[in-house]
Amino acid sequence: MEILRGITFAVPRGQFIAIMGPSGSGKSTLLGLLAGLDTPTAGSIVLDGQEIAGLAEDSLAVIRGRKIGFVFQSYQLIPTLTALENVLLPHELAGEANGLGRALELLENVGLTERRDHYPIQLSGGEQQRVALARAFMVRPPILMADEPTGNLDSANGEHVLELLLSMNRREGTTLVLVTHDATLAAHADRILRLKDGVIVGDELRA
Repeated sequence: MEILRGITFAVPRGQFIAIMGPSGSGKSTLLGLLAGLDTPTAGSIVLDGQEIAGLAEDSLAVIRGRKIGFVFQSYQLIPTLTALENVLLPHELAGEANGLGRALELLENVGLTERRDHYPIQLSGGEQQRVALARAFMVRPPILMADEPTGNLDSANGEHVLELLLSMNRREGTTLVLVTHDATLAAHADRILRLKDGVIVGDELRA
């Protein structure tokens, strides 16, 4: 069974692109392929100038660690780590030192300074999502990918997450590739890519 067929597109550095489409259209699969989390059965995926289709997992992990921040719809926070420790994790996995200042700055940016010592189970869904965003920006990745970053949030938290994505995009110059059903979020994108039944049915470059 083919989930995606004949998909061809390029995302310029610094662009904010929203991928939209009905459930089952292949949006999350496409995002997973772009991030090197899934392997295509055919075709080519070039990430920041490097072909990643067919790379060994160890090599993919290094590339993801250096170039991609990924925000899962289910947050994927480590339950035994505090908010601060979760944000620090990518920095420590990369073998970097002295990341505490950066982590504290990011938690302040997402409004969670006072919640930094709380564990995920002690945080609301919106707070967990903001921790996940802070973690994704920890190593200043040139690319941020997010799967329904506002999908599980109420309107107030959804607006706050959108503001965070936009402000961090401008501050860090990060390329944003977001899967979303949220028309409000998509309205702020530079470009909207629409999928249906595994094919691109629309590619709108916005002013």
